[in-house]
Amino acid sequence: MASRSSRYTSSLQRVTAQHCEIKKYFSMKTYDLYAIGNALVDSEYEVSDTQLQAMGVDKRHMTLIDATRRVELLGHLDAVTARRTGGGSAGNTVVALAQLGGKAFYSCRVADDELGAFYTQDLIANGVATNLTRTLPAPGQTGSCMVMVTPDAERSMSTFLGATAELDHTALHECDIAKSKIYYMEGYLAASPTGLQAALQGRQMAQEAGVALATTLSDVSMINFCRPGLDAIIGQGLDYLFCNEEEAQVWCGTQDLQVICQQFSQLAHTVCLTRGPQGCIVLEGAQQTTVPAASVKALDTNGAGDMFAGAFLYAVTHGHSHAQAAWLANQAAGQVVSQYGNRLTSEILGGIKSRAEKMRLSDGVRCDGN
Repeated sequence: MASRSSRYTSSLQRVTAQHCEIKKYFSMKTYDLYAIGNALVDSEYEVSDTQLQAMGVDKRHMTLIDATRRVELLGHLDAVTARRTGGGSAGNTVVALAQLGGKAFYSCRVADDELGAFYTQDLIANGVATNLTRTLPAPGQTGSCMVMVTPDAERSMSTFLGATAELDHTALHECDIAKSKIYYMEGYLAASPTGLQAALQGRQMAQEAGVALATTLSDVSMINFCRPGLDAIIGQGLDYLFCNEEEAQVWCGTQDLQVICQQFSQLAHTVCLTRGPQGCIVLEGAQQTTVPAASVKALDTNGAGDMFAGAFLYAVTHGHSHAQAAWLANQAAGQVVSQYGNRLTSEILGGIKSRAEKMRLSDGVRCDGN
């Protein structure tokens, strides 16, 4: 009978061999991640719960608004200083991956206005390739998101889609999808007929090219009002699925964690279920791995899920196991919630990345033959 030590060594060798095969496949690709999603410029405001109620904003969720409602809300916030950054859920994810050293391509749509130029330059400055540099923007208004953060660190979003409401298949670059390791579909596109169709068309292109598929459920509002679109994005299954605990509970119609895990394990090969200060659960079939959260004081949860997805996908495309990837993602997301704003600097992410790399090497998973 083999000793415990020899069984462990054999298991480690199998894991190492698997990682080497994945790395060999990934090395033939130009982009680590190709994503399609909404192009939104975020304006973040610190407000009280009383102000939020006075404005009639649905707390903790995303609400789509029209131009008239946007002007009304801006009137309420006239005396509040806003922080402006590039945004959009998948946009945040590709920027996070690029800041960590990955290569990303983002398909989206902006208008020929000041916000559109700001958004395009933000992607370029962060090293993200995009269709926006290959086409002329159309007339109109670029989409924007008013993010209101209350003292309990919860974010409530009012989103004016603007030009991104007309995102369609013309934003896709099939040759770049085929040269990518993972194709990522923003769940918010379930609310846009043309955007959803574009995401699904890109999904088909990715499948035909053997590219891994990923998505995020994005928000409870998408599940409540746009579930058929999310069902179409998931299709017969994905390689990676991201969601938080509240979204999972609404999706499954239960708060029973084991029931949720059983149901979600059928939707993707790897599911990341984030649980705030309780960390996350990585589901891979019947296997469940719990990874603790970073120990931080939450100030602003805006962008945490986007950062988690970007860091996780960076890690799995750069030789990390799924548990190691979840650790990196938790640390990065924890850093985001400990500050105001949806993005981190490359320096902060670089520090987290260095710690994750040391952990990876200490675990003995090497793909260079050593």
